[in-house]
Amino acid sequence: MNSTWIILGATSSMARAFARAVAAEGAAVLLAGRDIDDLMVMAIDCRLRGARLAEPVMFDARKPGGFADLIERMEKEEGELNAAVFVGSMPEQSAIDEDPSLIDGVIADSHTGPVRFLQMLAPLMEARGGGTVVGVASVAGDRGRLGNYVYGSAKAGFATYLSGLRNRLTRAGGHVVTVKPGFVDTAMTWGLPGMFLVATPEAVAKDILTAVRKRKNTIYTPFFWRYIMLIIRHIPEPIFKKMKI
Repeated sequence: MNSTWIILGATSSMARAFARAVAAEGAAVLLAGRDIDDLMVMAIDCRLRGARLAEPVMFDARKPGGFADLIERMEKEEGELNAAVFVGSMPEQSAIDEDPSLIDGVIADSHTGPVRFLQMLAPLMEARGGGTVVGVASVAGDRGRLGNYVYGSAKAGFATYLSGLRNRLTRAGGHVVTVKPGFVDTAMTWGLPGMFLVATPEAVAKDILTAVRKRKNTIYTPFFWRYIMLIIRHIPEPIFKKMKI
C-alpha cells in the first residue's frame, strides 16, 4: 500500500531523522515547516534515500488559515495517510516570566496549532480507513516543574488530546502514538543546564518507528524515562514544591 507521511516541524532534529527513516522505506513525505529553503534541501535528501515522493510544504502552527491547503494537498495522495507532529517551542521559563506574551506562541506551537490541524485531518483518515498519527509530547508534560511549566502545560494538553484522538481513530482502523522524549540532542536543548542521558535524534526516530509498527499507545524515549518520570510523578507535593527540578 502507498504510504504518505506529512511531517509537521520537519526541520527539527528529531523530525529530520524520522523523515530519513520513512523515506528509506519508500514512503512519500510532505515536509511541513516555515523554512522552505531548508525543506527543499531535505526533500532532495529524502528522495536520494528512497522516498517515493518528497515535497516541501509551508506550515506555521500560528497561522491556521493555511491548514486547509495542506489537507487538500494530502487528499491528492492515494493510499494510507499518516501524520507526525514534531512542532513545538520552548523559550526559557525566565523569559516567559519577564514577558508573559511569549505564552501565546508556546501554546500555538506546542498545542493548539497541531491540534487544529489534526482535527481537520481526522475525517480524511477515517474515510481512508486507517493511518497513523505520531504526536510528540514530552516528559515535561508529566508534572509541572519550576523550570518549564508553561511548555510542560502545553505538552500535557497535547498528550491528552492525542489520547482522545486515539480513541476516535481506532474505531476507523487508524492509530495514534504518543511519544514522550526525555533529553534529546536538538536545538531546543542545546546549552540548557542540568542535561543528562541525552539521546540522539536517530535513536528517537528508531524508537518511534518501532512503536508505529507495534501500534504502541504511548512510549517514553529513551525507554528509561518511563521509570524516571514514574518516580517524579510520585514525589509528594510538599516535598516536590521544595525541589529545584
